[in-house]
Amino acid sequence: MAENETLECITEHERILQEIESTDTACVGPTLRSIYDDQPNAHKRFMEKLDARIRNHDREIEKMCNFHHQGFVDAITELLKVRIDAEKLMVRDHPKDDYRTVTAQTEEVICCRIQQRNMATTVEKLQLCIPGTTAVCVPSVGCTICFCRYYAALKTMEQLEKVYIPRVSQYRFCQIMAENLPRLREEIKEISMSDLKDFLESIRKHSDKVGETAMRQAQQHRTFNSAIAKQASMGHYTKPVYSLNGRTHTHNGLMIDDNTGDEDEADEEILTAQDLVDFSPVYRCLHIYTVLGDRETFESYYRKQRKKQARLVLQPQANMHETVEGYRKYFNQIVGFFVVEDHILNATQGLVTRAFTDELWNMALSKIIAVLRTHSSYCDDPDLVLELKNLIVIFADTLQDYGFPVNRLFDLLFEVRDQYNETLLKKWALVFREIFELDNYSPIPVETEDEYKLVVSRFPFHDAEIEKQDFPKKLPMSQSVPQIYTQVKEFIYASLKFSESLHRSSTEIDDMLRKSTNLLLTRTLSSCLQNLIKKPHIGLTELVQIIINTTHLEQACRYLEEFITNITNVSPETVHTTRLYGLSTFKDARHAAEGEIYTKLNQKIDEFIQLADYEWGMAESDGRASGYLMDLINFLRSTFQVFTHLPGKVAQTACMSACKHLSTSLMQMLLDTELKQISMGAIQQFNLDVIQCELFASSEPVPGFQGDTLQLAFIDLRQLLDLFMVWDWSTYLADYGQPTSKYLRVNPATALALLEKMKDTSKKNNIFSQFRKNDRDKQKLIETVVKQLRSLVNGMSS
Repeated sequence: MAENETLECITEHERILQEIESTDTACVGPTLRSIYDDQPNAHKRFMEKLDARIRNHDREIEKMCNFHHQGFVDAITELLKVRIDAEKLMVRDHPKDDYRTVTAQTEEVICCRIQQRNMATTVEKLQLCIPGTTAVCVPSVGCTICFCRYYAALKTMEQLEKVYIPRVSQYRFCQIMAENLPRLREEIKEISMSDLKDFLESIRKHSDKVGETAMRQAQQHRTFNSAIAKQASMGHYTKPVYSLNGRTHTHNGLMIDDNTGDEDEADEEILTAQDLVDFSPVYRCLHIYTVLGDRETFESYYRKQRKKQARLVLQPQANMHETVEGYRKYFNQIVGFFVVEDHILNATQGLVTRAFTDELWNMALSKIIAVLRTHSSYCDDPDLVLELKNLIVIFADTLQDYGFPVNRLFDLLFEVRDQYNETLLKKWALVFREIFELDNYSPIPVETEDEYKLVVSRFPFHDAEIEKQDFPKKLPMSQSVPQIYTQVKEFIYASLKFSESLHRSSTEIDDMLRKSTNLLLTRTLSSCLQNLIKKPHIGLTELVQIIINTTHLEQACRYLEEFITNITNVSPETVHTTRLYGLSTFKDARHAAEGEIYTKLNQKIDEFIQLADYEWGMAESDGRASGYLMDLINFLRSTFQVFTHLPGKVAQTACMSACKHLSTSLMQMLLDTELKQISMGAIQQFNLDVIQCELFASSEPVPGFQGDTLQLAFIDLRQLLDLFMVWDWSTYLADYGQPTSKYLRVNPATALALLEKMKDTSKKNNIFSQFRKNDRDKQKLIETVVKQLRSLVNGMSS
């Protein structure tokens, strides 16, 4: 390589020498410069080459001189001869011409001197301008701005303004530069402000992504800590968790297996707001405005714009309440907004203050609470309300990690809990209605022991007598009872789901569960039972079964209390423990069912009474009771047999109520104002029917009555009929008002009304015609009795 380079250098030098020899001397400069621009030490080699060439030429000149020496001597001799002639010529020329020549040459020399001085001055001044025009000239500032190096451009302009321009301020171009500097500064401000606006628009669009990441990290952190707490409660070793609100790494120790003793550690880098958002436009714009002395303007603008964006973020979508995604997007945007503000607060000095972020948060919190109150009220799906509650908890935990107070959000959760309970109650109302509609209202048949165990596993039923019976057998309650009991437990579980993660004590959770269960029992289940009882298709048999069912559900209430106690681990003996009101619920339902039994039983009696078809003018009775009444008595007898499963008091009350209603209905039949005439034969027939009623009462259709208590329901009818059958008016009138009277229960007005119907009101077909033929005195007796009865009635009314 070295030999090649040497050959190339020798060849180049040879070429340059030939070019020098063959070229005009005025153009030699560039050729010589190329020697110095070439490789180092090349000029030395060239000089050596040049010296060698000069020596060669000297030798050639010397040879030539030697060759032409004689001719040169001859030429000199001739020149000496010419000198004489030249001196003669000079003497003949005018001296004034020589002066002019010298003067012209002198002026040329002076002009050259002036040009040299001007050039030196120009060079000196240009050297002063070089730093400002070449190193930090205005075009370079423009280039710096174009490449977004705003701070470098500002430093350049500061150097121009304070260092370089004052040195050459007398020049016009410097004045132009000084005049352009404010415009350039404004241009930088406008460009940086434009970048800031783009940044604000970007974070407005992507704040939900920032919020989603922050909430996901908060949820993971909460889930992990819950697992750690659970492992700690079980006695496992756990690594401590260090958290700095997502601003550092989180190290999680995950338990794999206690038997192996191995522990895997996963270091997961948590993304921060700075990882998701480029904050450089904010920092740059803040720094530029600070350097330009206009920081307050920038701070005011930034805060104003962020307030506007906060109001936009807080505006919910109209259909947000329809899906959980609507709520999630709403929360993500808000969290993203305040995560960015928290980062700006901690990363900048004074751009936003804690007071400003607190003001924004308080404004946002009021708006959030109002929005959630409004939209949650539209939710009728308990699952959606539960998901909303979970979102609110994660939302609150996330912002709490960033230092924002969230107590009002947890207070709001109590209102959402009430809404959740309302939706649960509506849902379970439908469940209860469906159970009641599908129930057959008959005792549960149990064919095998497995079936019996299945029923007992779903409902706490214990009866020693039934357990002793052989299979198949029947349980007293219907299939709706274990279903209702199971659904109440499911309701408690559903209510418990809302209480999770609310940072409440076990006592408070226990109280919430008991209160919501009380609402289910006293309002929802009670209403369903009341509506069921009043449904027209529910008959006496169904009502009897409902009473039996409510009795067993009432007995199961203590097991529900134990169930809640096992869930919350709060002793029922605690002072503030709320008791379940199921006892009163089922008692009220049972009383309503009992009342409905009485009502429906009376209605059934009325239906039979409407079938009565007495021939009120009959001469004598048929000798047997009416068919409708016998059917009625048979119906009552079979109905009261069903009542054997009811508590004795209920059956006795129903029986007594039915007999009293039957007695009253028969009495009203006799005294009906539309009935104008009654024959003695009709009275006798009516008496036969009343005798059958008395026989039914004396047969003890429902056990438990003492003596003739049930027969007393017909005592009014019996005494009235005896009075007319025996025609014992003298005794009645003589003993009237005496406590020992034989006809104490006969009211004078009642007797008068019935006697008026038997009185001789027309001569044709008069029922007392036999008395006029056989004994006219008896007719006069009737008239006398009527007058006396009227006097008694008038005396009573006065």
